[in-house]
Amino acid sequence: MKKFILVAVVAGMTALVSCGDGGAAVEAARVADSARIADSNAVVMAAAATEATRVADSATAAAAATEATRVADSVAAAGKGKKDKK
Repeated sequence: MKKFILVAVVAGMTALVSCGDGGAAVEAARVADSARIADSNAVVMAAAATEATRVADSATAAAAATEATRVADSVAAAGKGKKDKK
C-alpha cells in the first residue's frame, strides 16, 4: 500500500510539473513576438508611404517640367512665325 501511495504521489507531482506555468511563458513570448512584428510592419509601411510620396513628387515635378518645356516651345514657335511674316 505504501508503494502504491508513493507511486500515486510521484505521478501526481509529475503531472503537476508538466502542466505547470509553461502556458504563461509561451503566451508572453507570443505577445512579445506579436509586438515586434507589428513594429516591424509599421516601419515597412512608413517606408512605403515615404517612397510613394517621393515617387508622386517626382512625377509632379516631371509633369511641371514637361509643361514648362511645352509652353517655352510654343512661345518660341509663335515668335518664329511672327518674324517670318515680316
